[in-house]
Amino acid sequence: MDADVIDDAVMPAVDYRQAGGPSPDELATVLAAVLATSRVAGVEVTIYNPTLDPEGAAGAALTRALVDGLADMQSDPSGGS
Repeated sequence: MDADVIDDAVMPAVDYRQAGGPSPDELATVLAAVLATSRVAGVEVTIYNPTLDPEGAAGAALTRALVDGLADMQSDPSGGS
């Protein structure tokens, strides 16, 4: 999951800023939908640059999106309970 895709208005702390990307809430929805397929082997988050986020707001938004989107992930990686 590349943080570059998040809307530039929310995520200025990236290398390649893009206007019109998904909001953190939309990102959380997409992550949850992908996770629900039970075909996820792992998640890697890239490109967030904390030096471009001195107040920490972008990092907090990214963290909330990840926590919300991955909240239903089961502790058993095989998808069982």
